[in-house]
Amino acid sequence: MWRKYKMFVCGLLLVVTGAIIVYFMPHEHGFSYDYSEGKPWKYSQLIAEFNFPIYKSEARLEQERDSVLRNLRPFFNLDESVGRLQIRNFAIDLARRDGVVRKDVAKTQISKLLAEVYDRGITSQESYSNVVDSVENVCVVKRETAVSLAANTLLSPRMAYEYIVRKADTLRLPKELLDDSKVADYIVPNLMFDINRTESIRRDMLANISQCHGMVQKGEKIIGEGEIVTPATLKVLRSLERESEKRSSSSADKMLVFAGQFLCVIVLLSIFFTYIILYRRDYIDEFRPMLFLLSLILIFSVATSYVQQYNEQNIYVVPFAIVAIFVRVFLDSRTAFVMMLLIIGICSLSIHSSYEFMILEIVASLTAIYSLKELTSRSQLFRSVLLVTGVTALIKLGYDLSQGFFLSTFDLSWYMRIAVNGVLMLFAYPLMLLFEKLFGFISSVTLVELSNVNSTLMRRLSKEAQGTFNHSMQVSNLATEVALKLDANVQLVRTAALYHDIGKLNNPTFFTENQAGGINPHDNLPEEQSAQIIIHHVTDGMDMADKYGLPSVIKECIATHHGRNKAKYFYINYVNKHPDEPVNEELFTYPGPNPQTKEQAILMMADSVEAASRSLKEITEENLRKLVDTIVDTQVKDGCFRDCPITFRDVAVAKDVLVANLKTIYHTRISYPTLNA
Repeated sequence: MWRKYKMFVCGLLLVVTGAIIVYFMPHEHGFSYDYSEGKPWKYSQLIAEFNFPIYKSEARLEQERDSVLRNLRPFFNLDESVGRLQIRNFAIDLARRDGVVRKDVAKTQISKLLAEVYDRGITSQESYSNVVDSVENVCVVKRETAVSLAANTLLSPRMAYEYIVRKADTLRLPKELLDDSKVADYIVPNLMFDINRTESIRRDMLANISQCHGMVQKGEKIIGEGEIVTPATLKVLRSLERESEKRSSSSADKMLVFAGQFLCVIVLLSIFFTYIILYRRDYIDEFRPMLFLLSLILIFSVATSYVQQYNEQNIYVVPFAIVAIFVRVFLDSRTAFVMMLLIIGICSLSIHSSYEFMILEIVASLTAIYSLKELTSRSQLFRSVLLVTGVTALIKLGYDLSQGFFLSTFDLSWYMRIAVNGVLMLFAYPLMLLFEKLFGFISSVTLVELSNVNSTLMRRLSKEAQGTFNHSMQVSNLATEVALKLDANVQLVRTAALYHDIGKLNNPTFFTENQAGGINPHDNLPEEQSAQIIIHHVTDGMDMADKYGLPSVIKECIATHHGRNKAKYFYINYVNKHPDEPVNEELFTYPGPNPQTKEQAILMMADSVEAASRSLKEITEENLRKLVDTIVDTQVKDGCFRDCPITFRDVAVAKDVLVANLKTIYHTRISYPTLNA
């Protein structure tokens, strides 16, 4: 029931993940090719999917607009009453004014000059600067009749006054006469710019300009892969881009694109979920690996959609191989490959050159998986990044050559993106620590750091419990050799063996390897109490692991290295001393649980064998073989390995490796001769 519940939750998370991915995807089924004049076409052959016009370039349209607008004649409405009124006001005001020299001359001559400027037409200074000054002809509407006039015949108020001044000078009128008569006060515009009528004529003229010159028919070839983008082809491509944007703007088209993307993403995620159910069901049971995988899918899919907003080719900057590295290091290589196929498939849905993209990224991911079995140092990652970058560049070069590109037409920006991709891959090293903390994984890098015997806890163990420290080192060596043969996680076994007995630090003298001088504190204790002290080194080790922040996989190894076995020395002594009494076996039984993984089983075997081998009085291959067989077979018989994925063949191989290495540890040395005096 619990497993079905987890499967349901995982399935629901897959659907939610798919919805989020599709939400961030570009939904416009438009034109997102990257191209430029004089450069080769980087994509597959482009065929017109619909009829569309070839639009004129903006420069050409601007020329045609300028040509048409040169013939535009702005409209002005003439108000004849303005001139008559101002001339009459001038005469009346002049008659009332005192001190004006020769009023009769001024009234006659200046009134005539005012009539002349009003006959030519006076516009406002603003209209003259913005309209009249930029055209050759204007239309003046007088009594519902439009008359075409040269624009230079019209006057602004300032120009009208200057005209009167010049004429007065020609007529030899005294200058003080103009000043005293204040003629400038009677010069006002009598031509009003008709902006509505002018703008209407302007729109009609521009509307008659054709926006296109020619058509492209559906099914017609536009450009082939590797062909150079000529000026003529450039016009066609820009016209297609413009028409595609028009067609993709409708909400119905967007909904269809959204539905198609969601369907594809859900199908791909369902195939991935099927793989997990068939081959990696333990990821569902543990749940953390599923969250980790879904997070990677979501992060890289959304990142791809984001970078595509600026340029489709930016997708090649996204370091997809990091996914392969993380899944390979934290989980397994097969899941890493399936994950890469899934992410690459999802990201290829929104790009045009999907075939090329899939080839490059699959090759890069496979290279990362093959070149980095485990990450234990920065140099390993650096070598892997160089290899991935080099192989990706080579496959890109080969692909371009196979599509008919020539070296002279290569676009180096692609290789720059590949180089940037390689630089970003180097961030896998610091990001690995982040994912470890978030999802509770442990990487080989962390295990290598923990296995440093100069760490705080190891130094304390070597100082306060030297016998236990030496025992742990020997167990680490034995377990490492077994793990190598059984294809287990070698670094995990090596590190876990170093820490499996740290609980003995609380009472080091109660363990025989730390006792000296023949003093044994257990001699004065009852068997039940002694057994509890011995058994508690497991729970004490768990507490100490929490205190020092050891990873959960190390704590699990500490908890299972004795499984549910008994502290047999004290158990047997107690039974022998109390033959007729019932025995509370829990007092003599380790808390467990039994080993759950192959690595934990290896640690249990190595720990028991190494400890027991110290009690052998005569070290021979036969005795070592008998000891190893007895201990390991008893563990198998007691069901210690029932819950872990270890086979009888693995057990047989482990026993052979243990015997071989114990022989090396306890090998006899030759006796050196004594020098005769």
